[in-house]
Amino acid sequence: MPRKFRSRFPKRSTRRRFLQGSAAAAVSGLALSSCGWTLAQISETPPEETKDVLYIYTWAGYTDDELLERFREQTGIRAIADVFDSNEAMLARIQASSGGEYSIIYPSDYMVQEMVDLDLLTQLDKSRIEGWNRLYPRFLDPIYDPEDRYSVPMSWGTTGLIYNRTKLLEEPQDWIYLWNNQQKLSRRMTLVNDVREVIGAALKLLGYSYNSTNPREIKEAYEKLAELKPALAAFTSDAWRTQILSGDLLIAMCYSSDATEIMPENKNLDYVLPASGSSVWADTLVIPRTAPNPDGAYAWINFMLQPEIAAQICERLSFATPNKEAFKLLPPEIQNNKSLFPPESALERCEGIAPIGEEVSEIYDLYWTKLTSS
Repeated sequence: MPRKFRSRFPKRSTRRRFLQGSAAAAVSGLALSSCGWTLAQISETPPEETKDVLYIYTWAGYTDDELLERFREQTGIRAIADVFDSNEAMLARIQASSGGEYSIIYPSDYMVQEMVDLDLLTQLDKSRIEGWNRLYPRFLDPIYDPEDRYSVPMSWGTTGLIYNRTKLLEEPQDWIYLWNNQQKLSRRMTLVNDVREVIGAALKLLGYSYNSTNPREIKEAYEKLAELKPALAAFTSDAWRTQILSGDLLIAMCYSSDATEIMPENKNLDYVLPASGSSVWADTLVIPRTAPNPDGAYAWINFMLQPEIAAQICERLSFATPNKEAFKLLPPEIQNNKSLFPPESALERCEGIAPIGEEVSEIYDLYWTKLTSS
């Protein structure tokens, strides 16, 4: 089977931790109803009254009772949300059920293109969407979905460094800090378990694109990372949380939403977006080609683009909103939170992670295997 772009992000789901506990682990799907969380498995057959029910496939924590009930009050449609813990798990279920019962899905940026390539999404009728003008221009016409044909950005974030400012003499400004302080940070720093993010960070440090397809540049990035490897405690996208809270780690590469979620637990933690640049990621709303309730899907998109709704989601979930009108409604402490909303000057040096083709992906994988197994 040919290699696909989705394999580049096996750990991306740790931006939104899946439900904890044995009950969550014991089931393949969790449904949300207006009565609260219920353990449930939605049938593969769409309900008969499709106009009255909207099935949503989303990340854990992206919907709650209040949100679903408010949507029902506005539209008369009962929304039920089933959750997934990774883009890959979501894609596998959608493929296995030929689209199944869902009319709205929440894929991450890179997965949108994967689903388009697999002919799983319907092209959006923009005349039915209210609120495109509320979105910041930087989130329109993205590299993963040119001309916004299939997706609507819902939330976004960056990849950077979280650190304990009382334990480091100087504030990290860029990726090079890890190399310059390698001895002091030895075995007390981690990088995410993600080939494109880690090699991309090294590429940025060297002055190249996060999405470089130049074999010489990719090799240089690997060699730079190989210098750092002996000082790393691990490649992990999630385990750093407890370790940095306990003081076992001094600094960790992480996603901004994870940093924003954990920093209130220790006032000495801070997050920095590296000066040479990093990645900007997004989660989106799409309508599958087999959606049984497209009318309800457009109603959900328009509901989520309402500034008040988008602002509440930003406050509750610690994800930055791409909705400029929603941003205006946020309290000053959130608007001024640079972990959530970095200054434009910093974002200008960042890139969205883009497909690089099968041949180049093989090069990344080759160096990643050497880096993580040596």
